[in-house]
Amino acid sequence: MSILGKLKPWNPSIPYEILSLNISSKLSTNSDAIKESSKDFGKIVQEIFPAAVLYPSCANDIIDLIQFSYGLSVPFSVAARGNGHCIRGQAIAKNGVIVEMKSLNNNNNNNGNCGIRVSCLGFYADVGGEQLWIDVLRATLEHGLAPVSWTDYLYLTVGGTLSNAGISGQTFRHGPQICNVHEMDIITGKGEFVTCSKHMNSELFFAVLGGLGQFGIITRARIVLDKAPTRVKWVRMLYDDFSKFTKDQEHLISIDGLDYVEGSLMMEQSPLNNWRSSFFSPSNQTKIGSLLSQNGIIYCLEMVKYYDDQTACTIDEELKKLVKGLNYLPGFMFKKDATFMEFLNRVRSGELELKSKGMWDVPHPWLNLFVPKSSINHFNAAIFVDIILRQNNPTGPILVYPTSRKKWDERMSAVIPEEETFYCVGLLHSSSGYDECKILDDQNEEILNYCDKAGINIKQYLPHYKTKESWIRHFGKKWNNFQQRKNQFDPKMILSTGQRIFN
Repeated sequence: MSILGKLKPWNPSIPYEILSLNISSKLSTNSDAIKESSKDFGKIVQEIFPAAVLYPSCANDIIDLIQFSYGLSVPFSVAARGNGHCIRGQAIAKNGVIVEMKSLNNNNNNNGNCGIRVSCLGFYADVGGEQLWIDVLRATLEHGLAPVSWTDYLYLTVGGTLSNAGISGQTFRHGPQICNVHEMDIITGKGEFVTCSKHMNSELFFAVLGGLGQFGIITRARIVLDKAPTRVKWVRMLYDDFSKFTKDQEHLISIDGLDYVEGSLMMEQSPLNNWRSSFFSPSNQTKIGSLLSQNGIIYCLEMVKYYDDQTACTIDEELKKLVKGLNYLPGFMFKKDATFMEFLNRVRSGELELKSKGMWDVPHPWLNLFVPKSSINHFNAAIFVDIILRQNNPTGPILVYPTSRKKWDERMSAVIPEEETFYCVGLLHSSSGYDECKILDDQNEEILNYCDKAGINIKQYLPHYKTKESWIRHFGKKWNNFQQRKNQFDPKMILSTGQRIFN
């Protein structure tokens, strides 16, 4: 990679002295490179661009960049970009430099980068922050091991999910991905390279996990592994009563036996099989469609139990015991047997199908929330039924599933509700264009305003706020500590300004 064009005179935020650094040949100000690095999955934030893009070959390149900025009287912003899966421009560095972390993956063999190194003895993997979770899965499965906590979609970087939380149907059992990390290598906002863990430089360790990129860039994470299963029993059950649906979900996460519990909504305005997974056969879709036409909205409980050759002969009996006493609609239980890889990578086939139709690279006005258990029935009536179902806008998958607060670590930066049990709600909208995106985003705003006025104490996951006051309310009792950590690890506020927390 060579410098493409000179740093523009219209952008004085990055002085020409940067060209004297060793990284100058890895910087690009080419307009195509800048536009490409400014894209994200949300496709909502437009026309905000960095001054340059860095394609690092090793961690030292990132250190040099940040140290250079830190040494200026008016520093420029720096943002790490993984696989570009942000929703609202969080990884954009306006007039600054975007660091394309995946560039590290092209240089693993030559520059001492971490890549993916599996320790079978220690049951962990040292993984570069730029690595995709799908590649972590493939590498660990070669040793009969796998991480225990996942996201639904695996084409995300390790550094990206650890900067938020990393949640899915395994969270109730193992906690989010941030709670399954032994140690990390971090480059702080001062350009310092620090190895940290719960017992070493712990303040930085807890700050970075769920810290929205505010305190440092993750270049390595030591991920917890366990023995990998080979197959899964995958079950979906349908409900027409929300209280029965949530009661059964809460029961299932309170007992031993299951490895994954999620739930979702089915509505007439959205397809039964969506990009999250194609589960229902054509005949089952007809049967479910008839049920939907009678009810308007149906709730789907999804559960998975892992197994291998040793437990294959008992898995069906175990599953029968686990579903005994559940209050799903008779005749509306559907089962599937799949490999462990097929299950974890279930979203990929839907993604490829939408890409082939030109329907993946569209605006995604997502809204992800944590809702306290005490408010979930109110949320269903007011939001799912009275706003989303009534307005009848086209929508994507809508997730709703419980998790337990005791599986999270309060010392980390991630923010969750105060109650012991809370629900993860994901409104994973896709829009055909910007007019429809505006309609769905207005609906999101209506939902947030309702929750605020009704006293439903939600917390946003993958949060987005427009004012500092809103961020202070979001962090609540964690705000003072969050601010102190910022002053300690990124005092000049160089990192991840696209989050708009301190600027």
